[in-house]
Amino acid sequence: MLVKSFAAAVQGISATLITVEVNCSKGVQFFLVGLPDVAVRESHERIISALQVSGYTFPRNRIVVNMAPADIRKEGSAYDLPLAVGILAAAEQIQPDRLSDYLLMGELSLDGSLNPIKGALPIAIKAREEGFKGFILPKQNAREAAVVNNLEVYGVENLKDVLLFMEGKKDLEPTVVDTRKEFYARQELFDYDFAEVRGQENVKRALEVAAAGGHNVIMIGPPGSGKSMLAKRLPSILPPFTLHESLETTKIHSVAGKMGSETSLMTQRPFRAPHHTISNVAMVGGGSFPQPGEISLAHNGILFLDELPEFNRSVLEVLRQPLEDRKITISRARFSVEYPAGFMLVASMNPCPCGYYNHPTRPCVCSAGAVQKYMNRISGPLLDRIDIQIEIVPVPFEKISEQTDAEPSAAIRKRVIAARAIQEKRFSDQPGIYCNAQMNSKLLHRYATPDSAGLTLLKHAMNKLNLSARAYDRILKVSRTIADLAGSERIESCHLAEAIHYRNLDRENWGG
Repeated sequence: MLVKSFAAAVQGISATLITVEVNCSKGVQFFLVGLPDVAVRESHERIISALQVSGYTFPRNRIVVNMAPADIRKEGSAYDLPLAVGILAAAEQIQPDRLSDYLLMGELSLDGSLNPIKGALPIAIKAREEGFKGFILPKQNAREAAVVNNLEVYGVENLKDVLLFMEGKKDLEPTVVDTRKEFYARQELFDYDFAEVRGQENVKRALEVAAAGGHNVIMIGPPGSGKSMLAKRLPSILPPFTLHESLETTKIHSVAGKMGSETSLMTQRPFRAPHHTISNVAMVGGGSFPQPGEISLAHNGILFLDELPEFNRSVLEVLRQPLEDRKITISRARFSVEYPAGFMLVASMNPCPCGYYNHPTRPCVCSAGAVQKYMNRISGPLLDRIDIQIEIVPVPFEKISEQTDAEPSAAIRKRVIAARAIQEKRFSDQPGIYCNAQMNSKLLHRYATPDSAGLTLLKHAMNKLNLSARAYDRILKVSRTIADLAGSERIESCHLAEAIHYRNLDRENWGG
């Protein structure tokens, strides 16, 4: 008997429908074709054990399984469930009537229980697109998949429950998630708040500007000045997710297997802080079976690189293209995968090897030229792509000992949201552009042209600081954001002056 069950393969952050065709005839052989990898081929042994524990027997016949389309490589153990159900249906041990209504995914344990899979959300989206009535998958992934509307999602714990359901002998309880309720209920919950930060008003202002325009930022300061503390509080002032951004980010984390069993939808922007020993592949994504890297996991959120000069030079250089294109393409001989990488880069570093260059009270003990050599670990092209470069000085005792709270994140966030609303309206006719940091040269000319006094100021700064053309564009973008925060339609000289002030590393005497 020939039957078909249905599964899906995840490529990038999208899924492709896989038809599992099983033909059972006379003989005692088992063939699995359709470009399966080792994990898929090993499913034979897991299925035999799971069926025995569940009270069924693996058919002693000639079984040919084809996973179509055959030119797409099938990776991982998530095909165990559709293979097991298809084999029993072809052997006429269960009725095949319901197979065409449901998409099946799940890894089998030897005792028949189902283990969680990766990519449940994009697979559920594909199941709805293909018109399936429902999606059956491990219980741990049910809430994640139930985000998709107009699709019955059944989270099951073991193979036997699935087989009884297919025969109509048992009803399964669908998992229902109120997507919008969950999305809006958890948007205001943050572990850190700017109210806890004493002093550092100029740095808070720089981070507010960065959040308002989506600008990349680097903080330079001695040990203990508060660089990491401020960076961890930055998500609390970013504008909340839109539902589209939340779904897109959840898909990436679903593909990477980063979603918890109780999580249905990501409601807060990601904050990724990889260690400086990270490899190129872990940063941008890849591998023999490409997976998203840190830059994609930080999509629509923050990628925080602490102690930037300690990162491998090649790791930092691979960030240059994604910072401009906001996506990364991973190419292999047979295929290529594209992952979104629209992240906000936040970096911190010491000013020199000893950490006390430009410190107000402690002397720097580095040798002559050591500061410049330390700074040269970061290439000029990468620094050019960082809009805001701000120097941090230690907080004096009087500020640290203050008992009154500083301005809370909620108040700063209101101003950031208001500035983003102006930008959203401004770029409403520009697909793919949502904030000032994404403006190209054409949009800069249209929306960020300073007046004559501003041009004179900018010309003087360009000549004195020896700025590149890219740095010129960065200053205009930041000044446009500062004007938005002030509610000004035009860029004034004071806005340009503040933006130029945020180019600390371009000062001609830095490291001298």
